[in-house]
Amino acid sequence: MPLQTSPVLSYRDNFSFRNSPAAIRRFPFPFVEDSYLYSVNIEPATSRDPGSIYEHAFDIDEHYRSEMAERALVLDQDPRRYLVMPHMQVAAWDALQMLMEHLAADYPQWFSLARDGDRWHWRNHLLEIDQSFIFGDAASLPCAPLEYIGRQVQGDFALLDQRDGDLYMDAGLVTSPADWSLAFDAGMSFKQWHAPVPMAHKMGVFDRALKYLLNLQVGQPVRRLNWTLTINPRLDSSPETFHEWGADRGRITAENVGQQVHLRVELQVMARLPRSNAVMFSIRTYLISLDELVTQPGWGCRLHRVLRNLPDPIADYKGMTRYRHTLVEWLSQFDPLA
Repeated sequence: MPLQTSPVLSYRDNFSFRNSPAAIRRFPFPFVEDSYLYSVNIEPATSRDPGSIYEHAFDIDEHYRSEMAERALVLDQDPRRYLVMPHMQVAAWDALQMLMEHLAADYPQWFSLARDGDRWHWRNHLLEIDQSFIFGDAASLPCAPLEYIGRQVQGDFALLDQRDGDLYMDAGLVTSPADWSLAFDAGMSFKQWHAPVPMAHKMGVFDRALKYLLNLQVGQPVRRLNWTLTINPRLDSSPETFHEWGADRGRITAENVGQQVHLRVELQVMARLPRSNAVMFSIRTYLISLDELVTQPGWGCRLHRVLRNLPDPIADYKGMTRYRHTLVEWLSQFDPLA
């Protein structure tokens, strides 16, 4: 179905979100073996596997219009999900340029960008946007540059300022976080905002990751996958809305686990921005119910083994302690050796 006419599905209330068979097949299943422990697992963000989430720098898929409607709703309810500190204005324009250029080059049927010096003309056919503006002049856009382009791209975006041998979360547009808050983490250093993650600090994971990112070069972006579990296809599982979703973890039963428990995978891309020298950290979230997931050969079996063998501190951090036994027991039906 063309994206222009695809239905707008909901990530809240009646949770009408579903994946088509094609979306299930291209879902980024994150496990390459039957166990999981932290690793830096960073690779160059080069184009590969046509039709996959790795083909283009920023993936646009069948959920585009649904996700943009969700983003607009979250921002209208809580403007704090967008934040740009004064010294990050150049980085915000950097991000706008990178996103517009990639979208126009990778999806010319949906996006176009024409430039005459600082006079730019942007078209987004999916959202019926036609905007002329002056690059660098925020007054020529209907809203600030990072918010403007962020309302038109799937995924969240954090802009990290590099100084004093560290990275600081000094700007971002984050409306679909997995239990973290831009407003809370704003201004924190790399290790400070990763502080809640168990075990990884003692393993030196973040020391290696920070060293790697500090040396990231312009034109050489990198990516990695991260994962957790979410009850219902809820994109906005932020601390600010915990009162809306926290109790859901206690409502999982053997009867509803396949429908309500979702594997949540983040494609994280880190790119150096040329003018500001900031690092753009994009977080594209993919959701899949267990009922959908087990339609793919081998996925249910592997997920069973990963979650069964997961160290307790990691299971607790990922929020599955209350329903882990029910979840692992349900998945065992797909494991011939269980």
